[in-house]
Amino acid sequence: MQMPRPDASVLARKARIVAQLQAVLPQGAVISDEAETRAYECDALTAYRCPPLVAVLPANTEEVSAVLKVCHAEGVPVVPRGSGTSLAGGALPTADCVILGVARMNEVLETDYDNRFIRVQTGRTNLSVTGAVEENDFFYAPDPSSQLACAIAGNIAMNSGGAHCLKYGVTTNNLLGVTMVQMDGTVVEIGGAHLDAGGLDLLGLICGSEGQLGVVTEATLRILRKPEGARPVLMAFDSNEVAGECVSDIIKAGVLPVAIEFMDRPILEIAENFAKAGYPECEALLIVEVEGSDAEIDEQLTKILDIARRHNPVELREAQDSDDATRIWLGRKSAFGAVGQVADYMCLDGTIPVSELPRVLNGISELSTKYGLRVGNVFHAGDGNMHPLIMFDANKPGDLELCEQMGAEVLKLCVEVGGCLTGEHGVGIEKRDLMVDQFTPEDLEVQMAVKDVFDPKWLLNPAKVFPLASSETRRTGKIAAE
Repeated sequence: MQMPRPDASVLARKARIVAQLQAVLPQGAVISDEAETRAYECDALTAYRCPPLVAVLPANTEEVSAVLKVCHAEGVPVVPRGSGTSLAGGALPTADCVILGVARMNEVLETDYDNRFIRVQTGRTNLSVTGAVEENDFFYAPDPSSQLACAIAGNIAMNSGGAHCLKYGVTTNNLLGVTMVQMDGTVVEIGGAHLDAGGLDLLGLICGSEGQLGVVTEATLRILRKPEGARPVLMAFDSNEVAGECVSDIIKAGVLPVAIEFMDRPILEIAENFAKAGYPECEALLIVEVEGSDAEIDEQLTKILDIARRHNPVELREAQDSDDATRIWLGRKSAFGAVGQVADYMCLDGTIPVSELPRVLNGISELSTKYGLRVGNVFHAGDGNMHPLIMFDANKPGDLELCEQMGAEVLKLCVEVGGCLTGEHGVGIEKRDLMVDQFTPEDLEVQMAVKDVFDPKWLLNPAKVFPLASSETRRTGKIAAE
């Protein structure tokens, strides 16, 4: 069936906006061909797609400012985009928007080993930040599973974490300062190359704001000395609940591993078939890693293994060398890709108190039975950041909707036990209408009032984070008031 041709006024407006953007950006930085813009029609939440009006690829802060000035004057919505790895639809376009991609902004601007920071453009990938300093025995701590591809811009927008955030914290704990461009093109500097800035903690407000307040173009990041060594141990148990209790007991004992990762039987079977990591037959598996000197590692693992033995493990396996360590981690690092080979899936991102792990794991199992959908659990157990993977068939009518209904119930369960809707993926479009389950109308009003200050026209990253009806009422009200 032939698609209807856009209205002449829409085409004329697009031509005018494209011309203005081409006037302020180098050749090739404006993508307006309909076929080419489809490359930006979705992020990693691929169930939803919408080609943007235009996509732009600026190379520096000045070019970002110029783009935003044009869009602000024209009243054009702007969706900032890092590498498009958002699992919550955080970079999903609207049909009338300009996608502002930061992929060309990937330079290291300054490195200071004495003061332990690096300043980069935010299109730089997470892993390449460590790559820039590892020859000098430094590293950048936050390590999302997508760190090979995900951009620092997206990490800041979603306050991303990773397997090692139990010890080192998430992005906000490793972010010192940003250069940010507001919607009207104004460039502001927040924070800097020091631990704390004076005045209000605006940096804490920006980190995790999901592109709602401005476009972050440069970031000053904390870098750390590499530890002397690290050693993982594999712990296998005969039930999810027992594994959850073990995690809780490790945390209560005051031991601080660098990571505690959890995989249940469905994930283990899929990961083992894919990666051949040599995992044992069990219902649940923990990977616990500690780091430091050999003496420190031995002391920590002695305490951790003593705790594990009290829970009657199926197997305990301590890495004896780097090859052992690689094999222990292999299946965990391959898990998401392995599941993608056998089923469509939705990856959730609720966070709960660690003590509630057994209850929530049991609740997810009950919901799996209720909805008739297979669920695999793989997540950062040490800080309670859950990542249930709900598997479905995208080609089966109604399966996606069923998956979304189950996902909503899982996230509501996380809130019910004292947790929250998101740990590191953000809210995006995935959870925006669940915000009412965590926040009161007064809470949401205060949050939207903050956006009013930074983005009075509500042009930045529309239809994200806040319940759609509320945000659309706010946005149209702003337009009507002009």
